[in-house]
Amino acid sequence: MHKRLIIINLIVLLSYSFTAIAQKQLNSPYSRFNIGAIESQGSFKSRGMGGIGTAMRDNNSIFLMNPASYSSLDTNSFSFDFGFDFGISQLREWDNKYSSNDINFNHLYMGFPIKKGWGIATGIAPVTYGFYNISDEVQEGDSNYDPLTGPYSEYHSGKGGLSNFFLGTGVNITKNFSAGINMTIMFGVLERNYSLQFKDLDNYYHNSASEKLRVHGINFDYGIQYMANISEDYFFNAGFSLTRGKTYKSDYDNVVIRTSAYNDVDTVSYTSDDSTPVYLPGNYKFGITFGKRNKFTTGFDFVSAEWSKSDIPGYSGYAADTKRYMWGLELIPEKFSNFSFIKRIEYRAGAHMGDNYLIINGEQVREFGASFGIGIPMRRSLSRINLFVDYTKRYGSEAAGLHTERVITIGGSLNIYDFWFIQRKYN
Repeated sequence: MHKRLIIINLIVLLSYSFTAIAQKQLNSPYSRFNIGAIESQGSFKSRGMGGIGTAMRDNNSIFLMNPASYSSLDTNSFSFDFGFDFGISQLREWDNKYSSNDINFNHLYMGFPIKKGWGIATGIAPVTYGFYNISDEVQEGDSNYDPLTGPYSEYHSGKGGLSNFFLGTGVNITKNFSAGINMTIMFGVLERNYSLQFKDLDNYYHNSASEKLRVHGINFDYGIQYMANISEDYFFNAGFSLTRGKTYKSDYDNVVIRTSAYNDVDTVSYTSDDSTPVYLPGNYKFGITFGKRNKFTTGFDFVSAEWSKSDIPGYSGYAADTKRYMWGLELIPEKFSNFSFIKRIEYRAGAHMGDNYLIINGEQVREFGASFGIGIPMRRSLSRINLFVDYTKRYGSEAAGLHTERVITIGGSLNIYDFWFIQRKYN
């Protein structure tokens, strides 16, 4: 009972902390466009396996990529998962290199069964982040210097992001089929600022622009899974999930100001619209997993989204359709070993590749990456600590003016598993 009170207090504290912590502040020029840089979804167990999860099922893990998986939660159990991540971004622009880093609260998930074969999960997770801070100074002698305008300084900055709160359920329809649904509530604010300052104060006006986009609305995810026993020890799962495109409610403000050397301020344009629609595309996911119980699991996921149909104020033409491929593997040398802690550790690896949804200067950004992870079992418990490291490279041709960005993400989460709904005969 004392342990449960500790867990409840921890949930309340972390729920409050998550709402208070700012969005990720990892400096990336690719977060300037559309709704920002898209965050990878899923628990850190999935992240260590390349991001797969559409066909994954686990009695003490929550795979939000497919709500049909919630039906696998153990009867009389409770699962709670929260995690932090630390990101390091290195940006290369021709011969120049820039770096930034940030630590942030990543996710909070909870799940429990209603009865055998029927589970519920809820939580909150980031969707995008829009932080960037870019400056450029042009002086006489630079290749892009124009004597007509003279030297000037240019500044770009942004912050904020979007998050999802989800509440879902999954149920076993038959012995081999399960189905589920998530209700997701998207919310968040993106702010972007731009400033152009000329050194020739007498002949030019400084220009600045400020943009703010608030997005909120409800959508649904649907999923199914097929589970088959190949033999007593081996299994095969297949999963499919679908999220339909959604027009979200939004508020959009955009103001452009020019300022003279004598601090005369003139508003060039001002837009304020609380009915501007934001259309974000749906996606579909397909996945398969194969493995030996308590020994190994390997799987593959495919994800496709029609981002070319998106409609985001101020960013028409910056998005393209995406296809993403993910592979993952988990090995457990001896899950129930009584003598070797090392053999009970879960070892994971994965890879992912595909398109980024951004299209800049007529060229779509590409990305690929690899990940590694471990699950460390806690003493006398099914709870575990999940750690992962992911390397992702985003790139495009220099001819199109695209940067090469390398991001290393290190994450750690605590996955708490406990039996809650059992009436004990003795204290």
